Amino acid sequence: MKVAIITGSAGLIGSEAVSFLSDKFDIVAGIDNNLRQYFFGAGGSNEWNKERLQERFSNYRHYSVDIREAGALEKLFAEYNTDIKLILHTAAQPSHDWAANEPFTDFTVNANGTLNLLEMNRLHCPDAVFIFTSTNKVYGDRPNSLPLKELERRWEIDEHHPYFEKGIDEQMSIDQSKHSLFGASKVAADILVQEYGKYFGMKTGVFRGGCLTGPNHSGTKLHGFLSYLMKCAVTGDPYTIFGYKGKQVRDNIHSHDLVNMFWQFYNKPNPGEVYNAGGGRHSNCSMLEAITICEEITGNKINHTYTENNRIGDHIWWISDVSKFKMHYPHWNWEYGLTDILTEIHDALVLRTIH
Repeated sequence: MKVAIITGSAGLIGSEAVSFLSDKFDIVAGIDNNLRQYFFGAGGSNEWNKERLQERFSNYRHYSVDIREAGALEKLFAEYNTDIKLILHTAAQPSHDWAANEPFTDFTVNANGTLNLLEMNRLHCPDAVFIFTSTNKVYGDRPNSLPLKELERRWEIDEHHPYFEKGIDEQMSIDQSKHSLFGASKVAADILVQEYGKYFGMKTGVFRGGCLTGPNHSGTKLHGFLSYLMKCAVTGDPYTIFGYKGKQVRDNIHSHDLVNMFWQFYNKPNPGEVYNAGGGRHSNCSMLEAITICEEITGNKINHTYTENNRIGDHIWWISDVSKFKMHYPHWNWEYGLTDILTEIHDALVLRTIH
């Protein structure tokens, strides 16, 4: 029997993984206790997504387990033991703004929770592949020291810089920069996952995501950039732009494209490897550019305001260079562009509003 364990299974990436992997494993065991509602309130709840997964996939088993509780994880891993072939760890406290409110909660979820899962992997199913959804926030605000130029609607890197063509690669230092407390807790987890691969020889992989997005995102003010922006476009709720004149640039990767990266790694793991994972030059936008596209799709003007205060540790310009991953896994490529992503998000939001 083949079992996949997915943490954060009712979230954006976790639920996409359930859908993607359900016909590739005998059992998909999802771990999610809806902490997202605690983080972000009722609007952040993913209960609707859990119910959707339970109705749609007969081999999905849901476990409302807190990854900070090693004893609860022990029972789950003991149930399946060496039948576990994949551990896909997407659960997290995902907001750098929220982390400053409760640093203990942020760190124990992101760092301690990851350590618990790695130990379960080592003790119960050491041959399983362990994939970790990390973040570009592990680089802190170091990207803000790059030579950037202000254009009419976006910041852009100097065209003569090595990062201009493909974006920022994995060689950028994660030291001596301001990470936000969220970034710091994810650094701890990121390094732990690498270390278990390099020290114990386990099949671990780290994927440092840009903006992860898709139609099953419960976007909120503090997390889920494109999802929340489109939600405001649909509902008329106000949207606030924080700093950098709204010209800050993000690359955006659809949850399906990211999970397909995970699938490629699962089939040919490179223990302890690190990959930047984002939309790259293929799919990126500034805040102002995203607002324009959302308005075009909905036909509505977004009620947005601007404040000069940028978010601590926020990037002015981030585009992921995914060329290392594409070199290791040449059959992978993006399937979704920016307009495709936003159109899907819009259609899903409208459908959920109707129901």
